[in-house]
Amino acid sequence: MKILGIAGSLRKQSYNRGLLRAAQEVAPSHCSFEIFDLKNIPLYNQEDEGTLPEGVAHLKKSIRAADALLIATPEYNYSIPGVLKNALDWGSRPYGDNAWDRKPVAIIGASPSLQGTSRAQYHLRQVFVTLNMHALNKPELMIGSAQDKFDADGNLTDPKIRQKLAEILAALLSCIQKTV
Repeated sequence: MKILGIAGSLRKQSYNRGLLRAAQEVAPSHCSFEIFDLKNIPLYNQEDEGTLPEGVAHLKKSIRAADALLIATPEYNYSIPGVLKNALDWGSRPYGDNAWDRKPVAIIGASPSLQGTSRAQYHLRQVFVTLNMHALNKPELMIGSAQDKFDADGNLTDPKIRQKLAEILAALLSCIQKTV
């Protein structure tokens, strides 16, 4: 089983990249876990749909090769980061070529705010409806006060969150097995 992790942040030491690295570490041995970096995805431009930019073609190929997705998102201005929304748009274009279609997906996120990433995660769920993605409802992981749970390099230090990541991956793998 193959899981593709995508962080909604470009910062190398972001909490959400750290969450994906931790998920990669706790993933079961029978599962491969790849982290996709969105840094090479240009801004969406419909004029570029005829010949997809190389980074976009690689993104779509990676999505299609995955059995499921794990998206780790920060929350910017009560919503989804632009870089993540841009990737979601590219993955669904051109019309009729939606790489996200019917993919099981779990959402996690970390933020310095007390509320964590709840609003961004709920907005993602709204976008997933039109993309026909199957979002895992539970367990949820919305980490607030992230600065207390990660080190200066963005590595997760909280063992309870590691356990929750393992639970989320187990639930996601269960969804894959039910859809196969």
